Amino acid sequence: MELENVEYRGPDDRRYVGFLVLPDKPNGAAVLIAHNAPGVSEFERGIAVRLAEKGYTAFCADYVGDGEVLTMDALGPRIQPYFEDPSRIRPVMETALGVLTAQNSVDRNRVAAIGYCFGGAAVLELGRSGADVSAIVGFHSSLPVNRPEDARNIRGKVLIQHGTADPLIAPDTRAAFEAQMDAAGVDWRMILYGGTQHGFTVPGSEKMGMAGVAYHLTSDERSWRAMLDLFNESIDLS
Repeated sequence: MELENVEYRGPDDRRYVGFLVLPDKPNGAAVLIAHNAPGVSEFERGIAVRLAEKGYTAFCADYVGDGEVLTMDALGPRIQPYFEDPSRIRPVMETALGVLTAQNSVDRNRVAAIGYCFGGAAVLELGRSGADVSAIVGFHSSLPVNRPEDARNIRGKVLIQHGTADPLIAPDTRAAFEAQMDAAGVDWRMILYGGTQHGFTVPGSEKMGMAGVAYHLTSDERSWRAMLDLFNESIDLS
């Protein structure tokens, strides 16, 4: 297994630093990973390694810049433009996708994109741009509902995984997202985990001291299996 930090330039000529893991026995499929809002941390790096152990070429995209992991105080100003208009992140994610698909081990027809927290919105926006990704998975994901017409550009299958006790995603936002997926004819599914809060896949997330944020082991394990199930029908070879 090969692990390396990869520096690349975004469409705004900003420096980005992603994290690439090449498996010992690549199966041709690849996964683009969009990080939790602060940046590419040890959590996302661990996800990339777990995926590479299964044969996937994995790349953690950096969308905050310079490979930084931001403090909560610094986070808001840096990504506020993306919150105001999530479509702004599309060219940043498209550039990262290009880094991944340029790898010799990658079959460009077998690429998935997964994201955590705002990273979920990032991979959904990648799909809404019309990018050629076969599967999109959001874990405790922000749900972009502006530009509803762009949902028709999504080519792959979509899986959203949320906790019912997540206060960061309002029920009306979730309902609007569901309606847009249906109107666009997207092959989508959503799994809700009872008694589960935001950040349920991130061990120790409750230590952030934010209300409604906590790790949930059972939901974490179930959501990982659900992701692999989607990969089995979208990017894995039978």
